[in-house]
Amino acid sequence: MHESFGLFDYDSDDKIIVCGVDEAGRGPLAGPVTAAAVILDPARPISGLRDSKKLSESQREFLALEIKEKAMCWSIAESSVEEIDSLNILQATMLAMRRAVEGLRVIPDLALIDGNRCPVMAIRSEAIVKGDDKVEAISAASILAKTARDHQLLELHKQFPQYAFDQHKGYPTALHIARLKEFGVTPIHRKSYAPVKAILKGESL
Repeated sequence: MHESFGLFDYDSDDKIIVCGVDEAGRGPLAGPVTAAAVILDPARPISGLRDSKKLSESQREFLALEIKEKAMCWSIAESSVEEIDSLNILQATMLAMRRAVEGLRVIPDLALIDGNRCPVMAIRSEAIVKGDDKVEAISAASILAKTARDHQLLELHKQFPQYAFDQHKGYPTALHIARLKEFGVTPIHRKSYAPVKAILKGESL
């Protein structure tokens, strides 16, 4: 059951502004990790918000447009492959989330973060496990992060068509691993990830 957060009474008699935050792309072997932050507008509700992984691609694309149109404000940010390799994926994800929140044109009082930990930020934050299917603002952030990252991988597919990023979006599928073995590692692959590291060392997978 979703709870609708926007201008929400949160342990206070005063209305506070709440944003939802989520990420996409922690597991892939290539491309950035993307995060989004969304402050919903209670006066403009959006039907069908849920965890982006439980939606079809067409549903996500439709809802992403509606979120961008109806939300009080939204922001999308990322951490690069270089940052993932130098910081580790957890810290790079936290950085992308913080950047997304800091990119909002309205400063929220509270950030609700999907997962079990929060990035270090100037504002108050709270982690909510499985929040992307419990809190509408987090669901909205999940959808924006996922669609933005998918669009970016489609662009990367144009640069590296032999890797079939349009099909696997950088995730470690059998097809992706096979293409990595055949064509080698590109600058957009995460060199700190075990399968990529093994190929760079000439080890068998």
